[in-house]
Amino acid sequence: MTTDSLDYQHFRARLLEEKAALAAIDATSKEATATVTLDQSCVGRLSRMDAMQAQAMSIESEQRRGLRLKMIAAALRRMDAEDYGYCLDCDEPINPLRLESDPTATLCIECASKREA
Repeated sequence: MTTDSLDYQHFRARLLEEKAALAAIDATSKEATATVTLDQSCVGRLSRMDAMQAQAMSIESEQRRGLRLKMIAAALRRMDAEDYGYCLDCDEPINPLRLESDPTATLCIECASKREA
């Protein structure tokens, strides 16, 4: 199977849709990563600890969104360079079902399995 049979417009639309959704989440999550107030007259110690935990989780989510956005941008660049759908290790076509599962996939299943081993 070659990448000639890939529906590039379908994958580009999926990538752009996910990029927009992540950007929208990122825009609304800035408040969740704000510094936690240490004024005990406003918030009790346990509530402050809960807020700090929520803040840490929000920061981690923000970092994951940032990484995913970078992966999407890289996939879009590969599309523009007409390299999308080819494994970065062996240069063989990536199965379209794998790309359907994750349109940012950069490795065929065989090469991904070798890296995990």
